[in-house]
Amino acid sequence: MTLRRRPPVVALEAATEGASVALPEAGVGIPSALEQLLAKGRLRATLAMLGPAFVASVAYVDPGNFATNIQGGAKYGYLLLWVVLAANLIAMLIQYLSAKLGIVTERNLPEVVRQRFPRAVTWGMWIQAEAMAMSTDIAEFLGAALGLNLLFGVPLFTAGLITGVIAFAILELQTRGFRRFELAITALLGIIFAGFLYETLRIGPSAHASLQGLLPGLSGTGSLYLAVGIVGATVMPHVIYLHSALTNGRMPCRNDRERSRVLRFERLDVIIALGLAGLVNMAMLAVAAKLFHTPALSGLSTIQDAHAQIGHLVGGGAALAFAVALLASGASSSSVGTYAGQVVMGGFLGVRIPLFLRRAITMLPALVVLAVGMNPTNALVLSQVVLSFGIPLALIPLVMLTCKREVMGVHVNRALTTFAAWSCVALISGLNVFLIYRQFFAG
Repeated sequence: MTLRRRPPVVALEAATEGASVALPEAGVGIPSALEQLLAKGRLRATLAMLGPAFVASVAYVDPGNFATNIQGGAKYGYLLLWVVLAANLIAMLIQYLSAKLGIVTERNLPEVVRQRFPRAVTWGMWIQAEAMAMSTDIAEFLGAALGLNLLFGVPLFTAGLITGVIAFAILELQTRGFRRFELAITALLGIIFAGFLYETLRIGPSAHASLQGLLPGLSGTGSLYLAVGIVGATVMPHVIYLHSALTNGRMPCRNDRERSRVLRFERLDVIIALGLAGLVNMAMLAVAAKLFHTPALSGLSTIQDAHAQIGHLVGGGAALAFAVALLASGASSSSVGTYAGQVVMGGFLGVRIPLFLRRAITMLPALVVLAVGMNPTNALVLSQVVLSFGIPLALIPLVMLTCKREVMGVHVNRALTTFAAWSCVALISGLNVFLIYRQFFAG
């Protein structure tokens, strides 16, 4: 049987007697929320339904992606473009499954895990998910601080404090309704996209070499290692949990027919949002390949060096666009990461703390990194390695649950979807095991 919350009964106050009259849930003759939305026209309905995937997609263009894409382009030119494309196609499937779970069950992934799995498993998943959320937050927080440092010369620690204020302001929108928060995050995603569209048009990566880079191929174990890093930095565990919360109850559905229509809108949302994120990632790598894939610059590995070289080789406008995009990336993804942490705690434990308190707690490790003077880019890369531990632990329960008819009802995954999903789990898990081995055990 499909898991879903019963919508509240509508009560009408009788003015003269002070009594209340309970209407049926389905509201005989009363258009549903979806029907009312569709009555406004297909275009308006589509625009109103877009949003959750745009919030989730911010994690796919976070500062960790800046680091891996810049290194990939500098060292191997356009060779790894196909890896970026493949990683984003995998992300589309995974994020859609998370969104689907939220729409069908009207619960988020951690809540369904808490209901369906043993308590010990639930607590274990919460502990590792919190560790992953903190690691994610470090990367995103550092990225925003770097953006402020590059734009205005603000010392990194002070930039970190300012980043906290920016994140608080964005999170305040979430308390005023999901739509304002979605629009703010989408606007920041638009800034990132516009920045790299400008970079691409200004720098002009080779179209021919870019097309060749879409053909699968590697050049030695070094390129394999970096390819694994790109995949590992692309699929983020915290947005797997979050996406189901973003779609949970966003559009109330009366029956499975309405759920099917909402799922069609969500597929479009995922394709557009993750498609834009994929284009940004490919633009990052292609720009790095055009500028830095030379004997003198192929070893370039830090975001600060990339910014300086863009300014030197192209001009101040391109360097400005890069820094603004980095700031927008860090600020938006940091806020989304904090929101995801709230979903994780509330879902697995049934405990909620104020978002602002959570933001204050999770920003402390990043401030410590900045205070002790650790290289921010090295901290970004290390955070991506830590995240690789948590990706399979989020993917496996997601696929297991969406394959169960007693959970999903008529919306259970088709056989082909199940095969593709488990193949993605096996691929990402295997690649991350390899990444961990190379990072810690290879000589």
